[in-house]
Amino acid sequence: MSLTTDDVKKIAHLARLGIDESDIESYAKDLSRMLDLMTQMSELNTDDVIPMAHPMDQVQRLRPDTVTERNNREQFQVIAPQVEAGLYLVPKVIE
Repeated sequence: MSLTTDDVKKIAHLARLGIDESDIESYAKDLSRMLDLMTQMSELNTDDVIPMAHPMDQVQRLRPDTVTERNNREQFQVIAPQVEAGLYLVPKVIE
């Protein structure tokens, strides 16, 4: 796919990019090459390729989801200015 200078100007306008007139031809060539590469990649047969979550085929180490802290809510609420039914009461800030 070959982009024209008008295409590059339109893309730059949509992306709100300011580019020099002297660079437009270079951008058109570079963007055309990128689109050609994407076209080539879309034509590849990937039926036997297994989707991967990570390109290095690594496994994420996960720790067990266990409680390690004790519940101190009652101790913290004793020093709070206002508490009701286990909830902290705060002044209304949005009308």
